Amino acid sequence: MNEGNRILIIDDHPLFRKGVSQLIAMAPHLQLVGEASSGEDGVSKARDLDPDLILLDLHMKDMNGIGTLRAIRDAGLECRVVILTVSDSAEDLVTAIRSGADGYLLKDMEPEDLLAAIDQTLNGSTVIGERLNGLLARAIREEATTSQRDHATLTRREQEILDGLVQGRSNKLIARSLNITEATVKVHVKNLLRKLGFRSRLEAAVWAVAQSNKQGN
Repeated sequence: MNEGNRILIIDDHPLFRKGVSQLIAMAPHLQLVGEASSGEDGVSKARDLDPDLILLDLHMKDMNGIGTLRAIRDAGLECRVVILTVSDSAEDLVTAIRSGADGYLLKDMEPEDLLAAIDQTLNGSTVIGERLNGLLARAIREEATTSQRDHATLTRREQEILDGLVQGRSNKLIARSLNITEATVKVHVKNLLRKLGFRSRLEAAVWAVAQSNKQGN
């Protein structure tokens, strides 16, 4: 198995878990390392298994997907987390992204599209279901009109890294383009998110695009 392709599924529907696990088994470069039927079990397994990617259901009993996501982030785990759900609610989407999700996909997508999205996520990209992109952009654009956030609070290097986030680049690719270490990029990303008041790279990137479009009009 290739390194960097270890996947954990957290979903309380056994038939759906089985379907996704069978799909992953068809891709020789992917490895399913665990399944969990609840948020609590999922967080525990995430700690023990340290997967590269977690596919997380949103609406689960007891600890829901957002609570699970926040617990994973609070635990300091750096794995990629993609919400895989039936909900196309703008509120759910925005809450998930602001809670640190690396992507948001709908369960009714085609199997080959899900595999492609998994590969994109593992390569450092953020994935949003095609018909959901407009919802996220509109929600953050509306907030940007009343926000006190300002590019001027960023250093030149932080602005360069924000530009990289807008282009969907991973930390590794940003580091390579700026000739700095990946660890340095992580520090700058953390700082710019703190300055702008965001919890996720995607939220910062969408905001930056909204600001750019606003200035261009």
